[in-house]
Amino acid sequence: MSRDEEAAGAGLKDAEMEEKEQVEVPLREDREERKEERKEEEGEDKEDQEEQEKRPISTPDAANGDAAAEKNGSVKLKILEEPEGKFTGLSKEELLRVAGTPGWVRTRWSLLALFWLGWVGMLAGAVLIVLQAPRCRDLPALNWWNEGALYQVGDVRAFCDNLQGLEQKVELIAKLKVKALVLGPIHVAPRDDLSGLRFEEVAASKGNLEQFKKVLEAAHKKDLFVVLDLTPNYQGTEPWFSNGSVTNVAERLKSALVFWLNEGLDGVQLSGVERVVSLVPSLWSDIQAIVQNGTRTARGDRKALIGVTSRSSAQGVAALLDSSGVDLLLSGALRSGDATERAQTVQTLYAAHNQSRLAWSLGGRSRGHLASLGGGDLIRLHQVLLFTLPGTPVFNYGDEIGLVDEDTDFPRMLWDSEEPDEPELNSTLKKGRAERRTRLQVFRALGALRQRERSLLFGDFLLLYNSSSSLVFLRSWDQSERYLAAFNWDALPAALPLRHALLPPVATLVLDTDDSPAGGSVRLEELQVGPGQGLLLRFPYTP
Repeated sequence: MSRDEEAAGAGLKDAEMEEKEQVEVPLREDREERKEERKEEEGEDKEDQEEQEKRPISTPDAANGDAAAEKNGSVKLKILEEPEGKFTGLSKEELLRVAGTPGWVRTRWSLLALFWLGWVGMLAGAVLIVLQAPRCRDLPALNWWNEGALYQVGDVRAFCDNLQGLEQKVELIAKLKVKALVLGPIHVAPRDDLSGLRFEEVAASKGNLEQFKKVLEAAHKKDLFVVLDLTPNYQGTEPWFSNGSVTNVAERLKSALVFWLNEGLDGVQLSGVERVVSLVPSLWSDIQAIVQNGTRTARGDRKALIGVTSRSSAQGVAALLDSSGVDLLLSGALRSGDATERAQTVQTLYAAHNQSRLAWSLGGRSRGHLASLGGGDLIRLHQVLLFTLPGTPVFNYGDEIGLVDEDTDFPRMLWDSEEPDEPELNSTLKKGRAERRTRLQVFRALGALRQRERSLLFGDFLLLYNSSSSLVFLRSWDQSERYLAAFNWDALPAALPLRHALLPPVATLVLDTDDSPAGGSVRLEELQVGPGQGLLLRFPYTP
């Protein structure tokens, strides 16, 4: 670069420096002036504050007078300084610096490890509890006829005159906590007259088909199933007339079954099934298929085929159950023998067949009400017995109140509203009505209890004690409450001390046929059962 260029450049720099100084000097002077103004203002404020502190606290009047002295309505406040050393927390930057130190990093990892170890430990503990807890048993498959008692009305005329009257009594039947009404027979069948047999026609003395349909509709509305007895010669000496007529009658029955099942029946009952099974097995197979493999009930359940036999031995009943394939078989197995024989009968049938196919009754379709077995004192005892055995209980109409058999095959049902109101009989009537109400209450309570308690509905059966006059058994299911039933048919009290690994020292009284209040404690090792007394006890499951 030439000297002239260097000189020109130096001149240019000097000019820029001079121009910059001309700009900066006024700025510095301006800043200095502003600083001086702020100092003066702060000094004035400090003096005003000191004067304010020296003034006495003003009264309302003084405040009004001093208001004019305030400038522009401003109020001066004294802000107290925070004491030195007070912790005000860490700033975000300080927290981040501390969080990154090795000590805090190790602490965070330790806490995280403790959290996950605790969570895994709780999970492992829950798994161990589930694995060690006893597994619940699978519930057995039940059909509707296993869920409650069957209530037989063998002759509608003895129960309530006709089918129209029966429709009006459906609600009362439903209140008994039974599951099904077994009706009839109601078809036309002159005594021992095969030529007059008409399965599809309702006998005029009992009503008509339209009335039967109304009974069926009313029952279904109350969640009652209806089974119709179609025994051919139900008024004669032989259910199927004679051996020579079995084939003819069975063929005619097949079309009748289709007719009645299409009307909405939930099942069919037939007496004397052993004869058809043995004489015409192929026709019996057809009858089975029509009922058991045909249409379903309105609720979608299977339709029931119920057989009735005159056999009474446990072995004979068990064999007929096998050969007939009926869903339930009513027999006289419990109607003969003492308590020991009854216990053996129950054990034999329970061991041979699933209890869903067992049915228990103490009377036939016509004669044999509970009141005829040992008198009125044993009615409630027999109610407890039938409701607690493993299988379906079957009762005749009137068993809920203790209706007594008369000279006729079908005693007339006794309704309180129809009893005579004679003054000289009032005390007797009142006593009888009170006893019937008590029996009715026991019947209803037992029916409801059996429907809701698994141990009674499908629980295991264990015989604990039996003699010629006494019987004790246990009903239990998995982890449900256990029920113990004790009976004494003797005229003298019975001492029945119970000692068993499955029994606790004490059980709770559920029902006493001698009217002791429920809820009391009973020591099982000191169990006493009075004459004609039945007890129902319960105790909880213990693992």
